[in-house]
Amino acid sequence: MTLLVKVTLIAALTFSIIIPFGSFLLGSKTKGRYKISLGFNCFLFFGTLLLSNILLYGGGASAAAEVDAAASATGLGYLAAALVTGLSCIGGGIAVASAASAALGAISEDSSILGKSLIFVGLAEGVCLYGLIISFMILGQL
Repeated sequence: MTLLVKVTLIAALTFSIIIPFGSFLLGSKTKGRYKISLGFNCFLFFGTLLLSNILLYGGGASAAAEVDAAASATGLGYLAAALVTGLSCIGGGIAVASAASAALGAISEDSSILGKSLIFVGLAEGVCLYGLIISFMILGQL
């Protein structure tokens, strides 16, 4: 990649972080400001991803195509492991938030159901552990 492309990608990623936080800290806390800030952040982030994919896969065929395919498969494996871990933890967090708040409400009315409510919270946390196990299985195949 040329120096100009690298500088452009770094600048876009930096601005996608600095501008929303700067807008939040300096501006008034209105709903319209959040939408503009989020829209600009998404535009720069996904634009950077699109530009980097075009530059990565836009080149012609080369003699090292097999090495590139193996490196691409390894990279996609790491991406899959990251997505499995991240999405399962997000889902587990949502489940724990719902189950724990309901359990606290139920325990405040009747303290004898503490064990039953902890089981439901533990089952919700299990979703995160299953995602982590699958992630380790994916990383073991690489």
